[in-house]
Amino acid sequence: MDTAIIGDLLIVFGLSITVIFLFLRIRVPSIIGFILTGILAGPQGLGLIGAGGNVEFLSELGVVLLLFTIGIEFSLKNLLQIKRPVLLGGSLQVGITLGVTYVLAGICGLGWNKALFIGFLVSLSSTAIVLKLLDERAEITSPHGRITLAVLIFQDLVVVPMMILTPFLSGVHGGGNAEILAILGKGMGLIVFVFLCYRWIVPAILYQIAKTRSRELFLLSIVMICLGVAWLTSEMGLSLALGAFLAGLIISESEYSHEALGRILPFRDIFVSFFFISIGMLLNVTFLLDNISMILMLAAGIVILKAMTGGLATLVLGYPLRIAILTGLALAQIGEFSFILSRTGLEYGLIDRTTYQIILNISLLTMAVTPFILSFSSSVADLFMRVPMPALIRNGFQQPVSVPHTSETEALKDHLIIIGYGVNGRNVSRAAKMAAIPYVIIEINPETVRVERGRGEPIYYGDATQEAVLSYVNVKDARVAVIAIPDAAATRRITAVLRGLNTRVHIIARTRFVKEVSPLYDLGADEVIPEEFETSIEIFSRALSEYLIPRDEIERCIAELRADGYKMFRGLSGEATNMYRLEKELPDFKVVTLSVNEGSAVAGKSLTEIEMRKLYHVTILAIRREGKTVFNPGGDDVLFPGDAIVVTGRIGNIFDIIPLLRMRQEQEPGAK
Repeated sequence: MDTAIIGDLLIVFGLSITVIFLFLRIRVPSIIGFILTGILAGPQGLGLIGAGGNVEFLSELGVVLLLFTIGIEFSLKNLLQIKRPVLLGGSLQVGITLGVTYVLAGICGLGWNKALFIGFLVSLSSTAIVLKLLDERAEITSPHGRITLAVLIFQDLVVVPMMILTPFLSGVHGGGNAEILAILGKGMGLIVFVFLCYRWIVPAILYQIAKTRSRELFLLSIVMICLGVAWLTSEMGLSLALGAFLAGLIISESEYSHEALGRILPFRDIFVSFFFISIGMLLNVTFLLDNISMILMLAAGIVILKAMTGGLATLVLGYPLRIAILTGLALAQIGEFSFILSRTGLEYGLIDRTTYQIILNISLLTMAVTPFILSFSSSVADLFMRVPMPALIRNGFQQPVSVPHTSETEALKDHLIIIGYGVNGRNVSRAAKMAAIPYVIIEINPETVRVERGRGEPIYYGDATQEAVLSYVNVKDARVAVIAIPDAAATRRITAVLRGLNTRVHIIARTRFVKEVSPLYDLGADEVIPEEFETSIEIFSRALSEYLIPRDEIERCIAELRADGYKMFRGLSGEATNMYRLEKELPDFKVVTLSVNEGSAVAGKSLTEIEMRKLYHVTILAIRREGKTVFNPGGDDVLFPGDAIVVTGRIGNIFDIIPLLRMRQEQEPGAK
């Protein structure tokens, strides 16, 4: 038995574990660690592995599984939901980058076919690295995260026609019209085959296999479909990677797609790691050192070019300059699919070994600096926003008709400003509408503004990090501002701008991580809601419910946890804001609003009759009825069904009066 492959695997695994462990400690993506592992283990490094044939074979399998999982995760339905940024934004980014690269390569003396192929390589970005970094930074759902994802989806799709065109660019398929017709015939046959498998054949097979409840049989079937379609496309003269993508697409819309993805992901992660390791092994360190100046200049030029083309595509979509800069910087590298395509180009003679090494070095360098570019992207965007420029560029090319005029917003007084119209923003606006609270929404997605404006929502387009946008919605007379966006850097900026424009406005900010709480309080937020903490509260609540703990006891525990937790968060940064509130001075006390229900014990009675302060040690601060508020109510004021009362007291005492507001008349308020 040949044990050479086992020895190579032990070297690769041992070295990669050490390198990646160190990289994660300094917060560098593991993909860069795999590439460095390949450099160290390869013939140009420590020489621990010779030619690396075993690793290269495993890396090819990794590419197949990578394309297969991308095909499974890709959904035509999801594409239709974001079709404009995918089709328009993606085609602009790829097209402009390809065009500029083609012109520059032509100036350098390359033929049209080779220049076009170089444009293919430069136009692609790294899906693996960028999405991983955005996910770690909780920016996938941010505006620039969504656009970046859309462009990356388009790039992943456009790889397929690029692979098909590569042999034609090399002149290999030079058989004239007959050869072209043969290729078209094969393509049409492949499309028909994929459609039949997608609609009927594969779902029927997987249904029968799923009925057996055998995990082993299901996994084997998924692998067979993946490798079978990949082999078929290879026999047709196309690539294994294309077949793997089509195999994933066949399964993507079936009810078995999530199960298939879950089964294949562990294998994909292992084999994809070999792909990046093999890339590192292919790097010629001597060539890099001998041509370091040229490679650094080309890498810097490509980063600038791709940042500009990605930003321009974002501006054309109608987004402000800040979002365009963040998106452009996120796409400013050459990605892993360029490696796959460059190997094909090397095989067909479109590039020589020297050009291949140049592309390899530039790609690795741009991928390696991507984490650092993203870390400083917000600072770079803020720096550009300080530069005087036309409003058309600062606020976006496609200004929707719903930009507010002064006459629309100057009448707003004591209103609620909602920044961001995602899930949180929609829920806040719905609650405000039910409570008859005047509100206005600021949203940075122009398509969302157009749709919601047509539905009657008071929503306006704009980047809330800009003072002018907040001034449009009369921020100086606003009572509350809710920041409900997933962009942590923008949330901090908006908080600071809001506090600078209105020292009295009550700022409630949503953030994903607890670590963001302290900076937001320092910037002037009155309340910060960390999703991590609130999620743990909800989990705790549901766990207690399973143990049949009474609901009022659960609510009491939740209230105490929130009181202790948010008191701790505020303590992290000292005093949160210059506005001193009762809850800050007396953290054991709370100020809450409760409703008087029909038929409750207090309905129709005066405050003197209820004796809430004497019996329950809770004080009624105000009564809100039909849009009017009675402050400091006296003993003769009567509570009616539907009233909202603002009360203060210890949290435990407040919970004691909740049943009082719900109980029937036959139960007297004094009965405790």
